[in-house]
Amino acid sequence: MPLHVTGIDHVQIAVPRAMEAECLAFYRGLFGFPEIPKPAPLRGRGGAWFQIGSLQLHVGVDPAPSPESKRHICFLVADLAEARDEVVARGVGIEEESAAASLSRFFIRDPAGNRLEIGQRP
Repeated sequence: MPLHVTGIDHVQIAVPRAMEAECLAFYRGLFGFPEIPKPAPLRGRGGAWFQIGSLQLHVGVDPAPSPESKRHICFLVADLAEARDEVVARGVGIEEESAAASLSRFFIRDPAGNRLEIGQRP
């Protein structure tokens, strides 16, 4: 019998220790996600936790960089053109633009190379 999953609590990505400050500034500045306190026993590990609606994004720290890949998180926005303008204004490069099914989207990467999809549904 399969597991009865009721939702997703959080997603964790990793950034290299040497880029921690730059990456956290990226998530704080570009997205402005509300930051939530990490539990005391985890604070010494670095990184940060952000609340996005009912989902949390955990940015963890690894000792070394990870290779770039196609794995990604998709952040939905209300206005894709406005989001694209903001990304470009902040000097973040657009990697790819396309549509998939009913999702208009573009892809960017954080300073550590994590792939992020920014999408809008009609």
